[in-house]
Amino acid sequence: MKIKVNGKAQEIPSTQIGLIELLQQNNVTKPELVSVQLNGFFVRREDYQETIVQENDEVDFLFFMGGGSFLQR
Repeated sequence: MKIKVNGKAQEIPSTQIGLIELLQQNNVTKPELVSVQLNGFFVRREDYQETIVQENDEVDFLFFMGGGSFLQR
């Protein structure tokens, strides 16, 4: 099946894949630190286990980076 992950086409050998498995295949080692959009809608973290990705779906992994700020006085 064909899907898009972060805007790039991917070919998956089955007709559907679980979101957790897709995260693993894309080397996301800490899924608890990633927000996921499926077809433009955010998936709740507690729903990752049950969420199935299907043909032509678009998935975006959003990695939030923390950091400080520079205040000029």
